[in-house]
Amino acid sequence: MDLAIIGSGYVGLVTGACFADVGHNVICVDNDLEKIKLLKGGKVPIYEPGLEEFIHRNVSAHRLRFSSSIKEGVDHSQIVFIAVPTPQQPNGDVDLSFIEKVAREIAGVLSDYRVIVDKSTVPVKTGEKVAESIKRYNRHGANFDVVSNPEFLREGCAVADLMHPDRIVIGAQSEHAVDLMKKVYEPFMAPILVTDINSAELIKHCANSFLALKISYINAVSAICEISGADVEKVADGIGMDHRIGRDFLNAGIGYGGSCFPKDIAAFIAISEQLGVPFDLLKEVQRINTAQKRRFLKTIRDTLWVLREKRIAVWGLTFKPDTDDVRSSVAIELLADLLREGAHVVAYDPKGMEKARGVKAIDAAEFAPSALDAVNDAEALVIATEWSEFANVDLAVVKEKMRTPIVFDGRNLLDPETMRRLGFHYHSIGRKSVTSQ
Repeated sequence: MDLAIIGSGYVGLVTGACFADVGHNVICVDNDLEKIKLLKGGKVPIYEPGLEEFIHRNVSAHRLRFSSSIKEGVDHSQIVFIAVPTPQQPNGDVDLSFIEKVAREIAGVLSDYRVIVDKSTVPVKTGEKVAESIKRYNRHGANFDVVSNPEFLREGCAVADLMHPDRIVIGAQSEHAVDLMKKVYEPFMAPILVTDINSAELIKHCANSFLALKISYINAVSAICEISGADVEKVADGIGMDHRIGRDFLNAGIGYGGSCFPKDIAAFIAISEQLGVPFDLLKEVQRINTAQKRRFLKTIRDTLWVLREKRIAVWGLTFKPDTDDVRSSVAIELLADLLREGAHVVAYDPKGMEKARGVKAIDAAEFAPSALDAVNDAEALVIATEWSEFANVDLAVVKEKMRTPIVFDGRNLLDPETMRRLGFHYHSIGRKSVTSQ
């Protein structure tokens, strides 16, 4: 099929590359001329495992191309996916101006029947507004259908998630539109759930909010574990073995971040309040997430006493491993807090260094070329992102390089017994601290 993807960010670019890889003809559209220039030149502006290979393979096969023209995308496609940003506003609402602008631009060039698909994460009832906008600005009176098709991609494994989805959700009112969408997803051989548009839009916010709830739940439990002497990892294993609960997203740490969870939860809270049914449980999820980072920072303060002028290494800048995305990263927030208290921070991340350098709140940080360079002469090490590189580092060398072998593991990446044996002073989340021998 001929498909257009409007918006070439994390969602749009991965979606376009994967659709092309199963045989569809895809044109990815973006109004960022520099980004389109990079993509046409064979450069991928984001890091996502496997994405660059997919793009190069399908560009070479002439199934994937890039353009800055919405008209070109609409003219050469049967289905148009909208995958533009929906940033959070200060009051928690979602900024839908990019969606509205694209809907108007599509309407202005629409001359024949098209399926218009909301791929961006949007509040419930957005599909109705998109349909109204297209109808209002549809100069040629062309027929169209609006569909909600939420994405469930996790940064760091987005390509795998799209190529092997656990479900496809299609929210539509038209059987013809559903039939066309099923043809798009036929090569993926995944279960398809067909709903009304409003239900499809709610599914995405409900899913992300529930996952964030699991994270905040285990983080709240971790505080109890630390006080009682229990081990949060064993507690999580024990409750996770219940198939009704599951072990995923029960990893204690310094909280969730990224471009999705914080925004989607704030949006769901705002949506529920606008509908007159406040979702107070999600407000507690937010509160616990904020408190977890503060609790971790307090542990650092209590241990080091004064942070001013202390040399502290920070491993990890991205909000999670296997991505270069530093948006709403708890690691960045933590680093900024350390800098505000006068610490000399030396940071390292395998993929996020370039984007982190553009974050004003941490412009006083020093960036090291490697994890081992970062800990050289450090008085403490903070692990803020759970990259496998950090789990596999030679800890004996780390100890040798540090001025004082104090480690604050915000992701429970290392083994307390190993750290005790090597002579580290080790703090983690929801587990007993280890005092060096």
